[in-house]
Amino acid sequence: MTAPDAHLLIVDDDERIRALLARFLRKNGFMVSMARDAAQARRLLAGLEFDMIVLDVMMPGEDGLALTRDLRTRIQTPILLLTAKGEIEDRITGLESGADDYLAKPFEPRELLLRIGAILRRVPAAEVAQPKFLTLGQLRYDTEKGELWQGDTPMRLTGTEAALLRRLAASRGQPVSRADLIEDLGRGNGDEPEGGERAIDVQMTRLRRKIEPDPREPRFLQTVRGTGYMLVVD
Repeated sequence: MTAPDAHLLIVDDDERIRALLARFLRKNGFMVSMARDAAQARRLLAGLEFDMIVLDVMMPGEDGLALTRDLRTRIQTPILLLTAKGEIEDRITGLESGADDYLAKPFEPRELLLRIGAILRRVPAAEVAQPKFLTLGQLRYDTEKGELWQGDTPMRLTGTEAALLRRLAASRGQPVSRADLIEDLGRGNGDEPEGGERAIDVQMTRLRRKIEPDPREPRFLQTVRGTGYMLVVD
């Protein structure tokens, strides 16, 4: 598995750390979703599948160790624990809880990348979570090729439309902010899309015309007020 294929879930109660980690990992080719605590992580895991979970240990309420132990009774998604505690006993406790690896804070971002890469290389290819096709009414979206099909006929998408749909598909069922879309699309083009959030709105309008039975009442490419957009599939 390579970075562009992997969808990571970051779970950390510190909003600043979540945002920094998400920005760094996205810049290195990963798809990223975020949760502020164990409860939100459970909700995301109930509706989406991830290739890996990056999980802070020291969280209020249910901590990372308790969440890891519970998840291990139901799923085998790789888990990398992050914690301010770096003692041997703490690392052993983390690994005994079912985590695949343990990284003490503060850490070098490059080390985080190396550890994530090492864990993903150990995951069999058959366990890649993203399904081959997503169904959008009469349309099918090929997640591997980034292609939209109507029956046996491929639908033409511009480069920006294809990138936008790919990003939303990776986080289907979860809102993606305009800021994240600007950053992701800008990374693909080497710069931010000219026009910022307005440009994203324009591209979404064009994409809806190709996907939605009634673009004025979107069923699949939904607007999340105050946040951004979300892809809902059949």
